[in-house]
Amino acid sequence: MATTETHVPEQQRRWHNIRKLLERSGPFCHPDFEPSPDILDFLMESCKILVVGAGGLGCELLKDLALMGFKKNHIVDMDTIELSNLNRQFLFRKSDIGSSKAKCAVDFVNKRVPGCEAVAHHCAIQDLDEGFYRQFHIIVCGLDSIVARRWLNGMLMNLLQYNDDRSLDQSSVIPLVDGGTEGFKGNARVILPGLSACIECTLDLYPPQKTFPLCTIANTPRLPEHCIEYVKVIQWPKENPWGSSTPLDGDDPQHVGWVFEKAQERAMKHGITSVTYRLTQGVLKNIIPAVASTNAAIAATCATEVFKLASSCCTNMNNYMVLNMADGVYTYTFNAERKPDCVACSNTTRVLDVEPGAILMDIYEKLKEDTGFLMKNPGITTVINGRNKTLYMPSIKSIEERTRDNLKKKITDLGLYNGGEILVADITTPNTISIKLKFIENTDVEMSR
Repeated sequence: MATTETHVPEQQRRWHNIRKLLERSGPFCHPDFEPSPDILDFLMESCKILVVGAGGLGCELLKDLALMGFKKNHIVDMDTIELSNLNRQFLFRKSDIGSSKAKCAVDFVNKRVPGCEAVAHHCAIQDLDEGFYRQFHIIVCGLDSIVARRWLNGMLMNLLQYNDDRSLDQSSVIPLVDGGTEGFKGNARVILPGLSACIECTLDLYPPQKTFPLCTIANTPRLPEHCIEYVKVIQWPKENPWGSSTPLDGDDPQHVGWVFEKAQERAMKHGITSVTYRLTQGVLKNIIPAVASTNAAIAATCATEVFKLASSCCTNMNNYMVLNMADGVYTYTFNAERKPDCVACSNTTRVLDVEPGAILMDIYEKLKEDTGFLMKNPGITTVINGRNKTLYMPSIKSIEERTRDNLKKKITDLGLYNGGEILVADITTPNTISIKLKFIENTDVEMSR
């Protein structure tokens, strides 16, 4: 038998086990699955996969997909390699520090896996247009940013096309497989845009950002994190050398260094130690230490779902899996349901309840705090007498200065009325969102609370 094996071509031996899945039927196959040797040819020669993120998850994903037979992989990441990445992002070496994550990951995998033709894109996902994303059969996401996830989710919704009867053209659906990890916990999910729950539908499933009571950080700091948070919340707006309107950037070494220095000074006054540069950046960016084994488990789950979607050899996950390895190993899968009034994937008109006497700041804060929107820095415009009018635009300094006073004005004085619409742009979505205003009396607000 061993002699027979040696006469089998290496190419056939290499994919022998995968062929068993693709050339035989079984009880867990998708209803549309038809066993065929052509499926492997499709996976290897035609199926294009986009991996978003080349960090701990992205490295694992790119490796897994290449070893499963996917040759036409693309990976996009805007970051460069740092020393702290090397303990878990195994495609990188010390000599790669300062180089593009995407390019180094691609170079490593293409050399290591014969026949792999991965392509790198060293840029932000927002720099790539609809035509770029439309070329892929499946997108798999290993991001560490909820904002970036929401933007990508919005892009895939934007690519959907509808028939004359308003039914969804399913050929325009590009599945999104999303993975995320936090320490010993992780999750994986399969999103079919327009058909299943999207990122926006389930924003409340993401853990809230860790915060500290203001009275503690201001009066009785006990932890190094309290000192860093004090500088971030109180000192930065007042004292930062770049001006009070400059936002704090956790990726800017100068900003991080300034906060680190001030936090050390405050820590010394209160007898607190262990304020480090790395901890400072971790607090500013809300970084949770990564665990390589969690990344490996979640990436393997995501890669398996990509394989199932591409081949139909097995029914895909429905549709959200959580993994907890903090105390033993626990996993659970459930069906996350679509939100009827989802800001991204529903066809309903978005409505925002406001009081008739509200000022523009009230709308701005609602867009940031309301669970249906949860925007970061929304820009607000409207149309009056057929012409666009910018009410507030925080992302562009010159326009922000000109429109800042509008935040204090009543919305009726700005030309907004009951049933009127505002157009909102934010970094969480690639599209401008139209929202209808609904005036409600104060008594109604109190009752709804």
